[in-house]
Amino acid sequence: MRAAEPPVTPSPSYWSQVAKRLFRNKTAMAGALILLIFTIGCVCAPIIAPYPIDQMNFKDRMMGPGTKHLLGTDDFGRDIFSRLLYGGRISLLTGLITVTVASAIGVTLGVIAGYYRRLEIYIMQVMDILLALPALLLAIAIIAVLGPGLTNAMIAIVIAVIPSYVRIVRASVLSIREKEYIEAVRALGIKDRVILAKHILPNILSPIIVLMTVQFGGSILAAAALSFLGLGAQPPIPEWGAMVYVGKAFLGQAWWMSIFPGLAIMLVVLGFNLLGDGLRDALDPK
Repeated sequence: MRAAEPPVTPSPSYWSQVAKRLFRNKTAMAGALILLIFTIGCVCAPIIAPYPIDQMNFKDRMMGPGTKHLLGTDDFGRDIFSRLLYGGRISLLTGLITVTVASAIGVTLGVIAGYYRRLEIYIMQVMDILLALPALLLAIAIIAVLGPGLTNAMIAIVIAVIPSYVRIVRASVLSIREKEYIEAVRALGIKDRVILAKHILPNILSPIIVLMTVQFGGSILAAAALSFLGLGAQPPIPEWGAMVYVGKAFLGQAWWMSIFPGLAIMLVVLGFNLLGDGLRDALDPK
């Protein structure tokens, strides 16, 4: 009698392997932990914040960090810790909106430019014009036309970062569209939208995910920079860049007004950069 064959163990899926490699990456996990702490703190701000963000107390004006006010108070006696928590909600939401909108537009244009060669020259010429200026300078120019404000700052950031998505996606599509399996499904008469949705987009997700992660931190930093220049969120909105802008006038006697919001920006951007590097290594281990 033939011996019973051992059961065949299915090989782990691609995404499960990516997850395992990512969890083994200590720096990526450190970045994820930083982001998790900030996300929980900002989401739970109504529970954690000890004071209302607009509560003024001139008796405690510019009080240093201590037991009563963990991170001190500003020039109106408002609690810095409470404003940081609520400001984080604005900053994280700004990054989420800008990355989502920019990636949706950029990926669409990049796929069209890479797959339909007749349209490529027109799309890439527009992208080259946008890339001729540094992203922050382009955002400032757009806000000069639209006017200052958080919404206009997000629009400016979206327009400024779209070209980076278009270039990466276009390059990925160009390398895939000539593959034999793409030519095979095209020869079968499959419609282009089906080919793009089922055969091309799933194979270019890796660079898109990495770019979105890194751009998330970059968008938060850009929004904070615009607010610091007086072009983004306007005081008394507790946005981190606006808080740094207000606090710079009091660095001599109340350093905590600028240092703590600046430290929050640095840590969040660092967290996204560490996580993005880890995702890049996990998605492409070669």
